[in-house]
Amino acid sequence: MKSPVVIIGLGEMGGVFARGLLRLGHPVYPVTREMDPATEAWTLPAPELVLVAVAEKDLHPTLARLPDTWRDRVALLQNELLPRDWQTHGLDHPTVISVWFEKKPGQEFRVLIPSPVYGPKAGLLVAALAKLDIPAHELDSPAALEYELVRKNVYILTTNIAGLVTGGTVEELWQQHRELATRVAHEVMDIQATLVTGPLDRERLLAGLVEGIEGDPQHQCMGRSAPARLERALRQADEAGITVPELRRIAEDISN
Repeated sequence: MKSPVVIIGLGEMGGVFARGLLRLGHPVYPVTREMDPATEAWTLPAPELVLVAVAEKDLHPTLARLPDTWRDRVALLQNELLPRDWQTHGLDHPTVISVWFEKKPGQEFRVLIPSPVYGPKAGLLVAALAKLDIPAHELDSPAALEYELVRKNVYILTTNIAGLVTGGTVEELWQQHRELATRVAHEVMDIQATLVTGPLDRERLLAGLVEGIEGDPQHQCMGRSAPARLERALRQADEAGITVPELRRIAEDISN
């Protein structure tokens, strides 16, 4: 039998990875919010992988409670994720996947584009997703991972925040409101540039945004998290001391 994998948070996304890992032959050990990770680590001190699949708001509390024996086995998959999020908790080399497929309750997953993965257990996650016919590929450097994480953030934040004004699909946003989307994207990139170490290739990031849009043109712009994403972006802009007039105009419009 292959080594077990711990999954912290067995919601929609954690469930997809659990299916793939089980089909690959790895027993899956779930840890729910009612369970104490330290207690579970006594039972399973050396799993093959510890996949953190909690909601975005629960990421930092979860990483703060990770048992020492699990810290060098972590994989992360949250949205709006950047290297500083795991570095804050002293995690030097986690496996990280930028997820480009969607899973909603009662529906099968829907792939936009292949999901990039980097880290010690990247091959394991790529193989597990392949069992479900979900495309993923390994990256070759931390710099490539940083680009992919920023790219996903630009896609999510631009479509969600601009979608607060336009509604509709990402295709409609880009075809009918491109100037608005581009202004929002550049302000999102202004913020992202303060949160990472490397320089941003803005033309490449815009092309990556378009690739995501073309991967699923009927994807809805605005999810439930859109207002919180806008609020978080404005807070980050304030902390960095940068002006984001388009984001502030949108915040004012939706508050009236």
